Amino acid sequence: MIQTRLEKDSMGTLEVPIDALYGAQTQRAINNFPISGRSMPMAFIYALAIAKRTCAQANFKLGLVPEDKKQAIAAAVEEVLNGYHDHQFPVDVFQTGSATSSNMNMNEVLAALGTHLSGIEIHPNDDVNMSQSSNDVVPTAIHVSAVIALSEQLIPSLQHLVKTLDEKAIELAGIVKTGRTHLMDAMPVKFSQEIHAWRQQIIDNISRLESSLTRLLLLPQGGTAVGTGINADPGFSTIFCDELTRSLGYNFSPMPNLFIGLSCQDTVLELSGQLNVLAASLMKIANDLRWMNSGPLAGLGEIQLPALQPGSSIMPGKVNPVIPEAVAMVCAQITGNHTAITLGAQSGSFQLNVMLPMIADNLLYSIKIASNASVQLANQAIKGFVVNQVTLKKALDVNPILVTALNTVVGYEKGAAIAKEAYRSKRPVLDVALEMTDLDRATLEMYLDPAKLTLGGTPALD
Repeated sequence: MIQTRLEKDSMGTLEVPIDALYGAQTQRAINNFPISGRSMPMAFIYALAIAKRTCAQANFKLGLVPEDKKQAIAAAVEEVLNGYHDHQFPVDVFQTGSATSSNMNMNEVLAALGTHLSGIEIHPNDDVNMSQSSNDVVPTAIHVSAVIALSEQLIPSLQHLVKTLDEKAIELAGIVKTGRTHLMDAMPVKFSQEIHAWRQQIIDNISRLESSLTRLLLLPQGGTAVGTGINADPGFSTIFCDELTRSLGYNFSPMPNLFIGLSCQDTVLELSGQLNVLAASLMKIANDLRWMNSGPLAGLGEIQLPALQPGSSIMPGKVNPVIPEAVAMVCAQITGNHTAITLGAQSGSFQLNVMLPMIADNLLYSIKIASNASVQLANQAIKGFVVNQVTLKKALDVNPILVTALNTVVGYEKGAAIAKEAYRSKRPVLDVALEMTDLDRATLEMYLDPAKLTLGGTPALD
């Protein structure tokens, strides 16, 4: 049997585990929401703790809380941020839509810790929650956690992916392969051109994320219950943001309209949309790698990805493209998360959005898995794959689409006839063109050189 103690709140008393730092309101949430078994992400919990410390600092500067209580709250927050009490935040993601339960969970834990560490009585509402409401501190924590996760996890991971792609393009410079449109043979491209296209996709995604970051730095703290700032000093928002900027090093400032931060999640939805674009980009890269790796005998077989693990429980020797597959699943999950966040962002009823916990959970999960997947894609797939140049040359030599380079000389109709005969006879297009045109071999070789065709323009004139 779990030993318990009695705790009291405005609704009465109930039993709480004897070693729990939290109190009655957290226990009510545990009892009310046994839904997913998943508590709020620690990135959110830590951001909420940081917000509580910053609120205490702002209240101290405004003369609303004495220094000893400010220090007690700060010491409690430090313990939380060090990860000593992660298990004290058990409230399910699927709870009250304002995340009041998670806010009170934090208030109760910090009050208990602060009291224990300082010997001063710290009240969860009157001290830890001073000048706040769940309705402004929770959206603030979502923004702060997203700023930290983007700046310290996702953007660096994507920058690493860009660097890896750049290095791979340099490594494969000069190697030419058959291009494909509609999964069908098309004009030649350089491997480096294909990889640089992936690289630019990721660079563009970084730019999009950085654009969203500028709006995430705007915080609704100080709006309190409905956006009017009731029970908060008029200068609280600015002091809070100044203190948070000094603490974390990011340039936070108050939202121009605090009502928006409580009732809307437009900026978070924008960020989720950018993550959805990133998912589409990563899915494209992962699938390109899977296609090029297919085979090794009955597929394209253009590259060989690093062999990381056995691919079958029944077929000996089979090796699968496990990293691109994992990345593709991550991308599908991010798109699903974006759909949920979209629905959540539509749930701003009058002065409050009522799907904040779900929005926070899905957003931070998307950032986390995108970060990890990008690093694995770089390190375990792109960095180590090797090119099967014999396979590439074989496909290039017999690719009838090369005849496109003769359009300006023999015309489209003659070119189509040459291509069809090359397909039919399974011979190189150069040999067929020798028979069907007046051009000599030297001229045809000049026009049909795959490497020249990757440069654009008219090969014979370049």
